[in-house]
Amino acid sequence: MGFGWWKSTKTTAQLPDQLQAVLQQFSHDALPLPLSELLVSTKYSDSLLELVLPFAATSVNAPLSIALAEAGFQGTLSLSSVNQTSFSFKSIRQIVLVASGKGGVGKSTTAVNLAIALAQQGAKVGLLDADIYGPSIPTMFGALSEKAQSPDNKHMQPLHKFGIYMQSIGFLVDPEQATVWRGPMASQALLQLLNETIWPELDYLIVDLPPGTGDIQLTLSQKLPVAGAVIVTTPQDVALADAKKAIAMFRQVNIPILGLVENMSFYLCKACGHQDDIFGTKGGVTLAERYQVSVLGQLPLETQIRECADNGRPIVLNDDNQTAEIYRKIARQLIFTLYWQSQMAERQQPEILLTDD
Repeated sequence: MGFGWWKSTKTTAQLPDQLQAVLQQFSHDALPLPLSELLVSTKYSDSLLELVLPFAATSVNAPLSIALAEAGFQGTLSLSSVNQTSFSFKSIRQIVLVASGKGGVGKSTTAVNLAIALAQQGAKVGLLDADIYGPSIPTMFGALSEKAQSPDNKHMQPLHKFGIYMQSIGFLVDPEQATVWRGPMASQALLQLLNETIWPELDYLIVDLPPGTGDIQLTLSQKLPVAGAVIVTTPQDVALADAKKAIAMFRQVNIPILGLVENMSFYLCKACGHQDDIFGTKGGVTLAERYQVSVLGQLPLETQIRECADNGRPIVLNDDNQTAEIYRKIARQLIFTLYWQSQMAERQQPEILLTDD
């Protein structure tokens, strides 16, 4: 991904030389460009340094504070963000679909951990469970007994947990009751669920799609202003074949592929440290190269991921965990990809000049 069109904002010009040098040299994996080139605004007064980024990146706080302290800065750092992306649907700025060609590849687990990781960066995040036939969000959030509440018998409040606003058909029906609906009926129910939920202002709405390329996928793709899709697969040939179909479907309906997540990439033996590629080697990486999309991350086959999901407390909530950090890196990469995409879209808008003629 190239950034040759990017020009420095020069927002650090009024800062003391000491602070300018730190900001110009500071780098972090949440910021693929120098910090000084991304800042929306800066303010320095009374030993308070206020920096504003155009996207959520709270993981930058601690390392930047350390860098400033090492340079002799004894003031206070205030790092915040302002999302300048326009609302695309009601109070939602960007809608991201998490999809897979087939079931069983960890799509819902990825969607849940990704949504929480985005919120951990300071973003306002919603999560919609679009799997009408097999909703899994209530289980993964430990909310099987929760029911949707309505303030006016017409609209529903989303549930709020772990910093996420979420909605699922699982909050409306008995968990042991089968949803026996034809495709168009399920699609209509999902649109109703989306439209009648009172979503607060959100930076991102993550939509956990059902597996495949059926009615629900096409309905959401065609009727919502989707920012892009994240494809989840395993390295296994069978999963990759179906992931290709998912990529082809989204491209057919002009939805950008934001990246690919390769789940169950390898198994690392806890006893001896041996790595075993149970489902194959680098299949997702090869697929991404073929379709010229980025690999957002490669996740291991790990018992704790499943245990945390089953216990209703996703693994990304664990602070000192290598797998949780992979999810956080995926979230950071997705945040900037969406920001870069929105910036490119704005630059491609035609300029309209008004004359007196």
